[in-house]
Amino acid sequence: MLCGLQEALQARLLASRISRLARPPHQRYAIRHSLSRFPHPLHYLSMYKFVALAALLLALPAAAAVPQLQAPEEVHQLLTNFLELGEVADAPEQAAFERRMQREVPPLLATEGYFSPQVVVREGDGKLLIEVDPGPRSTVDSVHIEILGEVDVARRETLTKSWKLKSGQPFRQADWDDAKQSLLAELLSVDFAGARLQDSSARVDPEARRVELRVVLAAGPPYSFGELKISGLKRYSAALVERYNHRVQPGEPYREDRLLALQTALQDTPFFGSVTVALERSAVGGGSPVGDDGRVSAPVVVHVRESAPYQVSLGAGYSTNTGARVEASYRNNDLFGRAWELQSGVRIEQLRQTAYADVFLPPDQRRRRDGVGIAFQKSDIEDLALEGYSVGATRVQKRGSVEQRLALNWLEEKQTPKGSPTTTNQALTAQAGWTWRHAPDPLNPAEGIALQFQVGGGSKQLLSDQDFLRTYLRYAQGVPLGASDGLLLRAELGVTFAPSSTGIPQDFLFRTGGSNSVRGYAYQSLGVPDGSAVVGGRYLTTMSAEYTHWITPSWGAAGFVDAGDAQDSRDAFDLAVGYGLGARWKSPLGPLGVDLAYGQREGKLRLDFSLAVPF
Repeated sequence: MLCGLQEALQARLLASRISRLARPPHQRYAIRHSLSRFPHPLHYLSMYKFVALAALLLALPAAAAVPQLQAPEEVHQLLTNFLELGEVADAPEQAAFERRMQREVPPLLATEGYFSPQVVVREGDGKLLIEVDPGPRSTVDSVHIEILGEVDVARRETLTKSWKLKSGQPFRQADWDDAKQSLLAELLSVDFAGARLQDSSARVDPEARRVELRVVLAAGPPYSFGELKISGLKRYSAALVERYNHRVQPGEPYREDRLLALQTALQDTPFFGSVTVALERSAVGGGSPVGDDGRVSAPVVVHVRESAPYQVSLGAGYSTNTGARVEASYRNNDLFGRAWELQSGVRIEQLRQTAYADVFLPPDQRRRRDGVGIAFQKSDIEDLALEGYSVGATRVQKRGSVEQRLALNWLEEKQTPKGSPTTTNQALTAQAGWTWRHAPDPLNPAEGIALQFQVGGGSKQLLSDQDFLRTYLRYAQGVPLGASDGLLLRAELGVTFAPSSTGIPQDFLFRTGGSNSVRGYAYQSLGVPDGSAVVGGRYLTTMSAEYTHWITPSWGAAGFVDAGDAQDSRDAFDLAVGYGLGARWKSPLGPLGVDLAYGQREGKLRLDFSLAVPF
């Protein structure tokens, strides 16, 4: 009996503690006082089990509701991106949520030109709904542009016409900001390096749904280039930077594109890892004296970070043309401490082995770059074994979008066709080549055009075994056919004018076939039969058409048709046709292609792999 009473008292104590935690303080004393009115311990236990259960149920939180947004499609995504809806558990939270929506929704919609929205939070179909009616959208009614300063009339008209957010267009805050910044950038780009946005306003009439825009630009004085201030040089001299400066000369009117041209020219060299070119900011708008011509002369600050002078590279790969390969290269950008560039390397492929060393000098004032080099090569392709070396000098010059290359070269070559005797050919050649490219992105085959023309030859009177003149023309063009489709066209035409191909090194004759040529045929397998080997001929023709559909931004599928041949006479031409399907990937290094091609002449399928820049 005593034991049972003890258990009942313990249960009573437990229930009492739970109840007190679930009730306000003034109620806890009342419950404790009423316990003395129950005389039996079992009564205590049953009573307080009920009280404890009720207290626990009352203490559970109400189910929280996530508000559901209902808004027109044109603003739904905007509100979804920037509104934090959260959860609403009870009536006070719902009231606070509605007040917050009334504060946050109108400014968001105003950025898209909606200045009279209606926002309602209500319960419907067992859900908490936030209904947004953006109201009518406002449009630009008028634009007033004022340019302060000595800007000529023609320039003012050009700037005004370039304004992007014109009358009648929907008002958007992003478009408004972009239009102002674009107008200022146009003014900054020529002459007025200190131009600034002095004032701007957008006056909104919600009832009339109109917005009046006003922009005031202060042009300031015109600027001209001052002296170059070069910093960051440790290994190289300032004269090296001056060699690449063809656009920024002291006293010339300021042009932003000329600064960018100098920066790009320096960044394209192997000498510098990073380059910044700008007018000295302390001179822009800093009260610099104005010259007799009314222009402010501001120094041009060129800051460079030099690259490491030495670079060693190791690599390995595979090509369906020449098989597996390993290679090593060494580059020295400061040979003999004179900023001469040494490029050397060794490449060992299954079908061809090459070693080379070239030295290039910095460009002169006419942007001409001279170089000398030596190369050794050995190959065995289509049963034609070749061994040879060459020594030469080159001059490269860029003239706008045209690259010109002149070369003088001595070549000695030993060739051994399988089944025919070995011969040795020598030639001292003069060569010239021009390449013109127009491509927004050279790594993108969807759009661009390139033309390449080469001419070169040798004479028996000048250390050559044969009189010959070699000409070569290559054409490539990408034609976009919509957002996801494109057509790539390629063609080659080559002729070596000579009494015969005897005594002419293979580099000045033609063979074709393989990746980036006539797919479906082995590399350089289309040519002139000589025993069981294939040697070069004096005539070349290839053509190709490839259609690509991009399934994703990076992956595409292609269908193609190639045709071509190389022969020693025009009468022997018999175009070999190859066609097939392939996969394309826009890799960081350039367009990568894997093709399954059918060579119609041989009746065989061939897998071709290529990584090439089409332009």
